[in-house]
Amino acid sequence: MANPELPVPDGLVLRPFHGVRFTVNDLAEVTSPPYDLIGEADVRALLDAHPNNVVRLILPGADQHRYAEARKTLDQWLSSGVLAADETPAVYVYEQSGPGVLQRGLIGDVGLAGPELRIILPHENVMPGPVADRLALMRTTEANLEPIFLLYDGTDGTATRLVDQVAGSRPPLMETETRDGIRHRLWAITDSGELASLDADLRPRQALIADGHHRYATYLALQREHHAATDGDSTEITPDRLVEPGPWDFGLALLVDSSSYPPDLKAIHRVIPGLPLEEALARARGSWQVHDHTDLAEGLIALEEAPGPAYLLSAGDSAHLLTQPDPAQLEHAMPSERSAGWRALNTSILAEFLLPKVWGMRDDEQAVRIVHHDPKTAVRLAQESGGTAVLMNPLAVDDVLLVAAHGERVPRKSTSFGPKPRTGLVLRTLTLD
Repeated sequence: MANPELPVPDGLVLRPFHGVRFTVNDLAEVTSPPYDLIGEADVRALLDAHPNNVVRLILPGADQHRYAEARKTLDQWLSSGVLAADETPAVYVYEQSGPGVLQRGLIGDVGLAGPELRIILPHENVMPGPVADRLALMRTTEANLEPIFLLYDGTDGTATRLVDQVAGSRPPLMETETRDGIRHRLWAITDSGELASLDADLRPRQALIADGHHRYATYLALQREHHAATDGDSTEITPDRLVEPGPWDFGLALLVDSSSYPPDLKAIHRVIPGLPLEEALARARGSWQVHDHTDLAEGLIALEEAPGPAYLLSAGDSAHLLTQPDPAQLEHAMPSERSAGWRALNTSILAEFLLPKVWGMRDDEQAVRIVHHDPKTAVRLAQESGGTAVLMNPLAVDDVLLVAAHGERVPRKSTSFGPKPRTGLVLRTLTLD
């Protein structure tokens, strides 16, 4: 098989594109959370809210993997006018606001760059299953149906000043409020001078993938596929000799200046269906201090206040806090080639010590279920499955940035940055770009 060289961007690029947007009146009802935060019950609720909800595209069919059905639905909505493309390519200003929430950023086509280029930094590993799923969907629909979420340090930058100026002085293209009380507004930047100032400010900067690692990996896989099909005999590409980029050399992204709009980092909990709570506690007592609490609320307070690595185990009424792991056992379990910052992360200790050494399993898709944010949901699932919920504190943003700056990646599903962009407000089709 050919091993084609890929275009090498010369910096952080956010290109204007023809945004594809819903034309219906009740915009809130056709949007959704990101695909990986939607459970089966959520799919039903979204479809009940509106027959044209974007969940039909991002999780198509009864089994949520009928990719040809998603392509057919997308084509139908475009031809009938349910979806329509903006005539003028734009970079979009996107604002989310509500009680305790204000985030503004830019939605555009981000130029794809491998991690070795240090332009777009991943901080989390990906699993092959979700990448294969998103690749099949993206390949079949020829579309980026929801943006990834990128953070960058835009201190004293013209890009952020322009974002705030646009949001503060111009009428939005669209405005809607979703059921969680968040107001979403969108503006289009089409002026060539303003686009040039954005480009000049962003090029020398570096971005961190906050959310969407699997989709970004999918962008890169799709890019490689297209170049393998068309450029297999091309000569070597270097930064000073670029090939003409195609639509697959870019991906839909929201880019937020974290210095002006610091993200909210939430915890991701685990549920282990095959591990009963009593067995989990019995095995843990040989290497952890176990503190028993009469109910979940009391345990969650203790977890939040616990120093160092700590995990709250529950399967119903009671909760049990693991703290102070045995230093010798912990040191032996953690990989010596990793940085001290990586070894201190609670998700690293879970993946390298608690799960494999204490409980005899790996943190993989088969053995461990993931629950974003909600400890009560995790405990309910543990109770229903006869297993154990493992509740954790969120990582600190600075700790994640430190690990990424070292070129390392945290274990899978370690972070949940927010507020996440709402899916369905603006889509991108590769055929238009």
